[in-house]
Amino acid sequence: MARTPLPRLTGSGPPPAPTASGGRGGPAHPAPLGRTSRAAAVAACAAVLVAAALVAVCVGSVTVTLPDTWRVVAGHLTGDTAHLDPVLDQIVWEFRIPRTLLAVLCGAGLAVAGAVLQAVADNPLADPYVLGLTSGASLGAVIVITAGAGVAGGVGVSFAAFLGAMAAVGLVFLLGRQHGGINPSRLILAGVAVGYLLLAVTNYLQLRANPNELRAIMFWTLGSVAGATWSRLGLVAFVVIVTVGALTLSGRRLNALATGDEQAIALGVDVRVARLVLLGLSSLVTGVLIAEVGGIGFVGLMIPHLVRLGFGADYRRVLPLSALVGASYLVIVDLLSRTVDSPNELPIGIFTAAFGAPFLLWLLRRRQNAGSGP
Repeated sequence: MARTPLPRLTGSGPPPAPTASGGRGGPAHPAPLGRTSRAAAVAACAAVLVAAALVAVCVGSVTVTLPDTWRVVAGHLTGDTAHLDPVLDQIVWEFRIPRTLLAVLCGAGLAVAGAVLQAVADNPLADPYVLGLTSGASLGAVIVITAGAGVAGGVGVSFAAFLGAMAAVGLVFLLGRQHGGINPSRLILAGVAVGYLLLAVTNYLQLRANPNELRAIMFWTLGSVAGATWSRLGLVAFVVIVTVGALTLSGRRLNALATGDEQAIALGVDVRVARLVLLGLSSLVTGVLIAEVGGIGFVGLMIPHLVRLGFGADYRRVLPLSALVGASYLVIVDLLSRTVDSPNELPIGIFTAAFGAPFLLWLLRRRQNAGSGP
């Protein structure tokens, strides 16, 4: 597919933003936001995230008022928990706040990883799962669920899923290499091929599973943050904050990659190293999140496109805004998953697919109407 060349990044000023379609021949987006507007956009998205998180903590099968929620939080922050209602304390502090924080971390990590992969893989439909991460994680988790942790060497479901995801992406990297570097087209094809191969093995194991194991497998593969606990948040938060922070600081490098390899090299970017590092960081954060919450699709595909449509395609603002919008989106989706059929809880993946698939069709139609092809 032909790419629309971008002007050179010259001087000390900011680089020009790619088109709304990610520099791939789509219609140009309105002029980029200035620094003040960019800060206002970040502030607005952050305010939406805070509001969504507050609602998610207060609303559920048992509604907790905002003052009661604040009293619980303040009690734990100050260490004065003796006067707290034990039931409200358990609902707010032990269940809802860790769950909401995990949804924030998951949404931010998957959205940023998706935005990076769409630039690095030179494919507007790329997302964190195109590299076979989900298939590898699913296979690792299903092996433990069906065979038992004892047979799997004492490895738990989450760790087995992480190992499977990293093994899958490692194989995809090897198959996607060409002339010592990462070839975007080969990478996508390798990801699809490896993903289907691992999916076939996973389906075979599911056929041999009993009904209880099948239910656990189905709920895990569709994703949920219901298992969030304070003890399990530490590692996830550390990985997400470090990797998302590093990826967000790579906005100028991604802007250069969006202009094409030759232009990026002329701008002083080591394309091979940049692709390898960015892909590695994206895979790491995605693997950790999949291992913790299961397969949650479409976040990494949909959120970066929404941000580019609304705020332009300069990656220096696409990445932080994607993190905030993705976090808000998954908090809201998680709230829906536990309130739509209350007191029953539905997997998050049902809602992300229900929202993501129509968005993908709308985006495809929009690109066709704009004359840029599918």
